[in-house]
Amino acid sequence: MIKILQPTLKYSCSHVITRGLQNIANPIFENRQSINADLKSLCKQKHFKDALRLYDVIEKGGDCMVDASTFTHLISACSFLRSREYGRKIHNHILKSNLLPDMILENHIVNMYGKCGSTNDARKVFENMPERNVVTWTSLIAGYSQNGRDIEALKLYVQMQQSGFTPDHFTFGSVIKACSSIADAGLGGQLHGQVIKSEFGSHLIAQNALIAMYTKFALINEACDVFSCIEKKDLISWSSMISGFSKLGYELEALNCFKKMLSQGSYIPNEFIFGSVFSACGSLVQPEYGRQIHAISIKYGFEGDAFAGCSLTDMYAKCGFWYSAKTSFQLIENPDIVSWNAVISGFAYGGDANQAMALFSRMRRFATSAPDDITVRSLLCGFTEPCTLSQGKQVHSYIIKIGLNLDIPVSNTLLTMYANCSGYIDAYKMFDEIQSNADLVSWNAIITTCMHQNLVTEVFSLFKMMLLLHGRPDYITLSNILGACGKVSSLGMGDQVYCCAMKKGLDNDIMVTNGLIDMYVKCGSIERARKLFDCTRNTDVISWSSLIMGYAQFGYGEEALSLFKRMKGHGIKPNQVTFVGVLTACSHVGLVEEGMELFESMEQESGVGPTREHFSCVVDLLARAGRIEAAEAFIGRMGIYEPDIVMWKTLLAACRNRGNLEVGKRAAENILRIDPFNSTAHVLLCGIYASAGEWSDVAALRSSMREKGVRKVPGRSWIEIEDRIHVFSAEDGLHFERGKIFEVVEELWLQILDYGFIPFLD
Repeated sequence: MIKILQPTLKYSCSHVITRGLQNIANPIFENRQSINADLKSLCKQKHFKDALRLYDVIEKGGDCMVDASTFTHLISACSFLRSREYGRKIHNHILKSNLLPDMILENHIVNMYGKCGSTNDARKVFENMPERNVVTWTSLIAGYSQNGRDIEALKLYVQMQQSGFTPDHFTFGSVIKACSSIADAGLGGQLHGQVIKSEFGSHLIAQNALIAMYTKFALINEACDVFSCIEKKDLISWSSMISGFSKLGYELEALNCFKKMLSQGSYIPNEFIFGSVFSACGSLVQPEYGRQIHAISIKYGFEGDAFAGCSLTDMYAKCGFWYSAKTSFQLIENPDIVSWNAVISGFAYGGDANQAMALFSRMRRFATSAPDDITVRSLLCGFTEPCTLSQGKQVHSYIIKIGLNLDIPVSNTLLTMYANCSGYIDAYKMFDEIQSNADLVSWNAIITTCMHQNLVTEVFSLFKMMLLLHGRPDYITLSNILGACGKVSSLGMGDQVYCCAMKKGLDNDIMVTNGLIDMYVKCGSIERARKLFDCTRNTDVISWSSLIMGYAQFGYGEEALSLFKRMKGHGIKPNQVTFVGVLTACSHVGLVEEGMELFESMEQESGVGPTREHFSCVVDLLARAGRIEAAEAFIGRMGIYEPDIVMWKTLLAACRNRGNLEVGKRAAENILRIDPFNSTAHVLLCGIYASAGEWSDVAALRSSMREKGVRKVPGRSWIEIEDRIHVFSAEDGLHFERGKIFEVVEELWLQILDYGFIPFLD
C-alpha cells in the first residue's frame, strides 16, 4: 500500500512513482534529471521502501539513469532498512555503471555493509578505495564495533592513526564502544586521555560514549567525573548516567539524578530512563517512590510502553504490590516475550510462586510468543520451598516436552530448584543426567548444595571429580571447598586448595582470600590467617571480621579488640559478624563495661541492629563475669526476640561453674520447656545438683532421663591421614580398620599400666 506524504509536500508517493514510470518512456537525456530528483525526494522524505521500488522499475528499463549523488541516497536507504540484499544489488549496479570513483558514495557503501552486518564486504570496499578520509576509517570501525568484532575495530583505530588520520568524535564514539565490549579498563583510560587531548574532548558523542564505557566497567566515579564536565547535556547523557547508577547498585543516586534532570525543565524522559528508575525503586523496595514516578510516566504517555511497563511491573512485584503489578502488566499494549518474562520473573523473585505459575499458564494460552529458556528459568527461581516441589516438577515436565532439557542453563536452574525444594538426592539425579555436558555453573550448584547440607565428604569427592573432568574451578568453587575444609578442620586439604588457587590465578580474588583466612582460623592456625591477612591489599569487612572472630574464639581478646580499632581507623564499616567477634572478645577478657557500651551503641554508630547472636554474646559476657542475675535479667528484657536454647544454655553453664542453683534451675526449666528431651540441660543440671550436694535431686533427674529415653549425644572426633578423613564417635565399632585400632589401644593401655598408673573405676 502506497503511503501518503505529509500535507506540506508537493506530491504524493504514488504521484512520484507514476511520473517516474512515464519519464522512462521519454528520451533518456530529457528525463534523467527528473528521475534522479524523484528518487532523492523519496529518500529525503524517508520513504525508503518506495524509493527502492521506484529504483527497481527504473533498473528494469535497461539504461542507467541514476547518478552518483542519487546512488548515495539509495545506499543510505538500504542502511536505514538494514537491507543487505538491496544494498548489494545497488552496489553491483554501481560497479557496472562506469561511474568515476566517488569517495562520498564509497563511504556510504562501507557504512551500509557495516550496518547490515556484512563486515567482510565493508572491508573489501575499504581495501579497494583509491582514496580514504576520516569518515572512511570511522565507518569501517563502526561496522566492526556494531557487529561484535571489537578487537578488529581497535586494530583499525591504531592503523588509522598510523596512516596519519586524526580521529573525530564519531571515531571516538565507535572505538570507545568497542573498548567497553572487551572490558579493558586500562585501554579505556588511554582512550579517555586521547579524547581530552583532542579537539573533540567536549563533544557530546565522545563524552556520552565515555559515560557508557565507565558504567559498564563499574567505575561509577569516573563516569560521574565525565558527566559533571558536560556543559550542555542531552537525553543520552542523562539516560546513561541514570542507567549506570541503577545497574551498579546506586539506586538513590539514580533517583536523585532523575529528579535533577526533571528540575532542568528542558528534558522529556524516554522509556529507557523510566525503566532504569523503576528498577532502582524495585531494588530499594520503595513503592512510594515508584508510585510517584509511575504518575510522571503516565503524564508523559508511557503507561502502555513495553519497556517502561516491564520495569514498572517488576518494581511492583518486588515490593509485594501484586495487584498493581498485574494491572501495570495488563496496560502494556501487545506485550512481547520480554514483557511476559519480566512479569513472571517479578512474581517469582518476589516470592509469589502461585501467581508466577498462573501467569506462565496464561502466557502459554494467549501470548503470541511461546515461553523460552528465560521464561522457565525465571519461573523455576520462584520454587524455593518443599511445598512448591510439585509445581517445579510440572515445569520440569513442560521443559522436557519442548526440548529445553538439553539447555545447560535451564538444567542448572532445575538442579538448584531440586536442591531447594527436595534435597541432595534429587539434585544429584539432575546433575547426573547432565554431567557429560555440565559447565562450571553445574558443578558449583551441586557442590554448593552439598555444602548447605553439610555433606563435606561429597564436597571433596565432587571437587576431585571436577578437576579431572572439567578442570576450571572459579572463586565460587574454591570458596565452597575452603568452607568444607574449615568445617572438618582439614588444614592439609586447605593448603592444597590454596595451591590450586595460585595455579589458577585466583589467589588474589578477595572471596578466595577471605575463604582462606576463615579456613585457617577454623583449623586453629591463627598465625597463618594473620600472615595472609597482612599480605592482602584490598581487605574488606569480611576479611577483618573473620580474623577478629578467630582471635576472639581462641581467647586472644586483646588482639581482637586492637584489630577492631584498626579496622575503624581504616574507614571500614563493621557488620553484624564483626560485632559478634568483638563482643565475644570482650567476654573472653572480662571487659564487661566495654562490651555493654559496644552493644548499646552499635546500631546508632554503625547502623547494625542487634540480632539473636549479639544478645547471646551479651548473656555470655555477663555470665562469664559472674553476673548471673544480671544475665538472667537481660534475657527477660530483650523484647524483640524470644530467648532461645543457646541463651539459656549459656546461662545454665555459667550457673554450673558458679554453683548458682536457683538461677540454674530456672534456666534448665526454660530449656526443657523449649526442648523436653534436651540432653545438655539434664547433664548440666545434674552437675549443679552434684556440686551443691543435692544427691537425691541428681538421682531423680537421672531416673527421669532414663524414663524419657534422654541420652547424651556422643562426641565425635576425626583425624586426617593421607588425604583421608577418619571420623570416630564414642563406642564406635564400625571403622574398617577397627581391629588394628583396638590392638594399638590395648598396647598403649599395657604400657600405661607398666608405668604404675592405677585406673579409677567408676
